[in-house]
Amino acid sequence: MRGCGLLNKGKSVDSIEDLLRRLEQLNAIGAALSKERDITRLLESILVAAKTITHADGGTLYRVTEDRQALRFEILKTDSLNIAMGGTSGKPIDFPNLPLRDEQGRPNDSLVAAYAAIHSQTVNIVDAYTEANFDFSGTRQFDARTGYRSQSFLAVPMKDHEGDVIGVLQLINAKRAASGEVVPFSSSDQSLAESLASQAAIAITNRSLMSQLETLFEAFISLINLAIDEKSHYTGGHCQRVPALTMMLAEAVNAHQRGPLAAFNMDDRDRYELKIAGLLHDCGKVTTPVHVVDKATKLQTLFDRIDLIDTRFEVVKRDEEIAALRAQLALREPKDAATESKLWTQCREKIDALDADRAFLRRVNQGAESMQDADLQRVRDIGHQRTWRSVSGLEAELLSADEIENLTIRAGTLTFGERDVINNHIVATIKMLEQLPWPKHLKNVPEYAGGHHERMDGKGYPKGLTRDQMSVQARVMGIADIFEALTARDRPYKEGMKLSQAMRIMNKFSVGGHIDPDLFEIFVQEGVYLRYAHQFLDPWQIDTTNPKDWM
Repeated sequence: MRGCGLLNKGKSVDSIEDLLRRLEQLNAIGAALSKERDITRLLESILVAAKTITHADGGTLYRVTEDRQALRFEILKTDSLNIAMGGTSGKPIDFPNLPLRDEQGRPNDSLVAAYAAIHSQTVNIVDAYTEANFDFSGTRQFDARTGYRSQSFLAVPMKDHEGDVIGVLQLINAKRAASGEVVPFSSSDQSLAESLASQAAIAITNRSLMSQLETLFEAFISLINLAIDEKSHYTGGHCQRVPALTMMLAEAVNAHQRGPLAAFNMDDRDRYELKIAGLLHDCGKVTTPVHVVDKATKLQTLFDRIDLIDTRFEVVKRDEEIAALRAQLALREPKDAATESKLWTQCREKIDALDADRAFLRRVNQGAESMQDADLQRVRDIGHQRTWRSVSGLEAELLSADEIENLTIRAGTLTFGERDVINNHIVATIKMLEQLPWPKHLKNVPEYAGGHHERMDGKGYPKGLTRDQMSVQARVMGIADIFEALTARDRPYKEGMKLSQAMRIMNKFSVGGHIDPDLFEIFVQEGVYLRYAHQFLDPWQIDTTNPKDWM
């Protein structure tokens, strides 16, 4: 076999005890690799483990590139030279990829690692300086620069479950445990390295498949949020900002080591679960009618019906002018100037009153401020007492019952029925999320995402849960959802609040049983609100940073 070299020459046969110890190491390594979620740490663990069980001084882990045309350096370590590159070292590897084929498309059999990848075959070299089958000119140049002596090489292909090579594990300079003398890699070294490479390939493949599934899953989440965004661009930013603020506050609670929430902690899986819940917390809005989500004024449906009312006012004004003109014409023969002037004065007064009523309705239609009882009654009086005549000649009240219901909304722009429709999005969210077969590490997503409209005093919806019945994560998301809604500057019905006003309301909610007071205390003490403000609010909104201004 080409490049196989001599085995066991210059290295004593491994003792049974040593083999058993290294087999135990191999088993422990395999178990550890199966638990590692971070691909970078996984690759580094593989190389370190290979060096450990073969007593190698150095090593490199390569991965086959996506186009399968080259090997890419991932991790490089040489203990005696104190070299560590790639992986968690923070030092990037700037070496060029090793091509698997030359410009004519022929296999690049001159390089040990490339040969192992191309032919799916382990290569064991006793001494690079006496090996004629491979090109070690680059190795010699490295040795000349560093004073190192590269001698024994072991290149092991890593094959996935389908038999495809996904990388190469290359080890350099096996050493005697006692003396540190460089010796060839033994047959047991090779067997252990091949076994480790097999386990490593499975671990890498599984992690890659998991990453691909997570990427696909997050792409579907983005698809849902895109659908909501396309349906209403006013809510698109909300679906991104709430998860961001949720994670800010959760990390602050995680770092908080005192008080009633000191026991709360998150690992990477907990963080990912909460992130997914945050991204999906409003997925039910995909079922909410767009004219309710985007209702910018009280009379808006597919369009703002205030324009229809404007038309009716114009018709009433027209009728007043026509009536006055007819009365004037009737006076033409007697030519009573005083009576004609009186008629025009009365007409002008009625038109001025109509203009005042129309301006009033246009103002209250915005829903920007809470209406007083007198305002509500004025709307009803205008609707019932004023009449207009349509083109068909039918006389009707100026406002319909539906228009009066909408214009007498005391605060905001939504009727009780429309609020129920909006509130139903959380019910739809829970139903949608509970239909999914969540894996163990994501099983709490429905509870986290479905609880952000509950209140600490049990007066929230849809389940009326109390604080003790909710997870910390759900309570965190409730604070994030409210604060984002108060400060958002892309709503159709309002401008974003200034920070002092929003925090004053949040403080009131904390005292009044709406949000968790312990979480709100961390929200303030750790400056979470301020970090969020600097990242997502307009500068004019950040009018204060002193809690005394809203406490």
